[in-house]
Amino acid sequence: MNARLNVLGSPTTAKILKHLTAAGQAVSAAGLSSTTQELVKIRASQINGCGFCTDMHTKEAEAAGETSLRLNLIAVWREATVFTDAERAALELTEQGTRIADAAGGVPDEVWARAAEHYDEDQLIALVSLISLINAFNRLNVIVQQPAGDYKVGQFG
Repeated sequence: MNARLNVLGSPTTAKILKHLTAAGQAVSAAGLSSTTQELVKIRASQINGCGFCTDMHTKEAEAAGETSLRLNLIAVWREATVFTDAERAALELTEQGTRIADAAGGVPDEVWARAAEHYDEDQLIALVSLISLINAFNRLNVIVQQPAGDYKVGQFG
């Protein structure tokens, strides 16, 4: 499979990704654990069918010490006993935020309330921003059919 466009070699993409990456760095500095951040990125990428981001973030999570058991169970987190209540709330918010077009009225209040039980205001802003950012990256990669499987840990920084 070949990408429709060479987004990784495009000067225009480089400019855009510079800003998206800077936003991601601000999210990372907001006190949301790196584990939660990777879980969110992986789950949104799974939902969106973004092989490139799923490849990237599972490899990054594994390199950071995440277990294969937890990585293999992200897609079925509701039935899995290996996630904390806070991680489960973040995964639920990720699913609702990623599938926002499917939910009349957006993210349900009870989903937001569960997330607010575990995260303070800055962390919630970071979580919502992270969900938004990974969805933007997913859409870019899915639209251009960016192939998956060749990502190397630390490839982008």
